[in-house]
Amino acid sequence: MAAPDLLVTTVVGSYPQPGWLIDRERLGERLPPRVRARELWRVPELFLEEAQDDATRLAVRDMERAGIEVITDGEMRRESYSNRFATALDGVDLETPGVALDRTGHENPVPRVVGPIRRTRPVEVRDVEFLRSLTDRRIKITVPGPFTMTQQAQNDHYPDERSLALAYAEAVNDELRDLKASGADVVQIDEPYLQARPEPAREYALEAIDRALEGIEGDTVLHTCFGYAHVVHDRLNGYPFLGELNACAATHVSIEAAQPALDAEVLRALPDKVVVLGVLDLGSDEAESPEVVAERIRRALAVLPPERLVVAPDCGMKYLSRDLAFGKLAAMVAGAQLVREELASR
Repeated sequence: MAAPDLLVTTVVGSYPQPGWLIDRERLGERLPPRVRARELWRVPELFLEEAQDDATRLAVRDMERAGIEVITDGEMRRESYSNRFATALDGVDLETPGVALDRTGHENPVPRVVGPIRRTRPVEVRDVEFLRSLTDRRIKITVPGPFTMTQQAQNDHYPDERSLALAYAEAVNDELRDLKASGADVVQIDEPYLQARPEPAREYALEAIDRALEGIEGDTVLHTCFGYAHVVHDRLNGYPFLGELNACAATHVSIEAAQPALDAEVLRALPDKVVVLGVLDLGSDEAESPEVVAERIRRALAVLPPERLVVAPDCGMKYLSRDLAFGKLAAMVAGAQLVREELASR
């Protein structure tokens, strides 16, 4: 019989925020914000945390109903995956933002670094504590990675990007230690810019990632991707910075694979990692069938043993409708179960 912990299902991080909480039309029209975008919230500041709590309850319930085994809070409190943490750090001028090119080549307002980057308070600890109070399942929390935050900032203080990345890494490490102590079973750092900017990544990304994960025990995930399906339409051919991640401190490497129809052979570049594989195409407006999901998993299992494969969606689930997101997750769980049964019958 296949072990129950084979082909564990999870989400990358986000889940659709309700329309009564955030202006979903405006959210989808713009690039993911790097500075705060409080105008997106529909709920007055006085009631916003309570509303975000309620939205988190809905997200957790959906993930549990779908059968997801390692869940998140759906990132209900965030305008984007990165800006909530990045703008909470000392050393950043938010009143006069800087400018940086995003991965589509367009200018985007970004935090302007004017002094030493320091984490002066926990940013997501309450998120973990609240999530832990809602479920008995394993929980994961995500934090933007130091390399990506460096690429999403205007550096007016440090002598070079490497120095800024290492300062961000210190802040991330402090946060991860508190998140683990607060009940997170899994912590994840999001590094999408590793795929978009492999040359600077080769110069200092691994050093910064390893510093961010230093001393963090248990499952640690490094996530990289091509960018959200609703924003980035012209996908580069594969991951130019993937094999290098086999040497990083993370125990897991998370990649999207469904929309780009990634050749499973590339997974051989990560012989020492558990791979969190995206098997749901978030560029499609239909839920996959369980059999489609199962076939994507089977292709990965031609390269990886099942104990080194975790099943997930591609990233950017927040931009889907809630019904579609739930349907895709339910199909993903059912597809994983089909393959588990096949493994058990061998």
